[in-house]
Amino acid sequence: MLENQIEIIKSKLIEFGNHVNIMLEKSTKGLLEKDEALLKEVIELDEPKCNEMEIDVDELCISTLARFDPKGKLLRTIVIALKMNNDLERIGDHLVNISQSALFLIGKPQVKPLIDIPRMAQEVKKMLSDSVKSFIEEDDALAKRVCENDDIVDSYREQIIRELITYMISDPTTIERALHLIRISGNLERIADLSTNICEDVIFLVKGEIIKHRKKITF
Repeated sequence: MLENQIEIIKSKLIEFGNHVNIMLEKSTKGLLEKDEALLKEVIELDEPKCNEMEIDVDELCISTLARFDPKGKLLRTIVIALKMNNDLERIGDHLVNISQSALFLIGKPQVKPLIDIPRMAQEVKKMLSDSVKSFIEEDDALAKRVCENDDIVDSYREQIIRELITYMISDPTTIERALHLIRISGNLERIADLSTNICEDVIFLVKGEIIKHRKKITF
């Protein structure tokens, strides 16, 4: 049955979403606790597993399309699952970037106490988790809340950049370290953006509303 196949696809995406969320936890913890082994685990073990999971879901979605030739909402669900699968793999790549910068930073003196980056990471983690949940449960209200919370993440990044520019101007020896912190915040922002992309697709799936272009279509 097609519906059973879609449930299998959703279960795979839940597993994938949980995996990248754990990667986010590890990369943040590795930075804060200066845990080199944890950061290398994200890069060397967790990211390759992301690639394997993406291929697995891709093959499952494509075989389902070929076997069942779905129509209407079922077709849209599988197409959105394919897009979400790609977004989750890209999130894994961003987490590798974060871990690489963290590896550089943990062996150096701190530019400043890490306050906003951990808060930003927690907000991003919730957005990521809720974006997956919104798709699995077809919860457009939750998806809209995730989209709205993207502004919170943007404000954290702006604050981080403003503060670090001040440090770089006052002490040029901090520039390289500050740029890695800015890189971390930028990758967190991209994860939030990708989570928002997932939620925009959920809203399209459930409501037929294209948020990006501020218009509605009917089926």
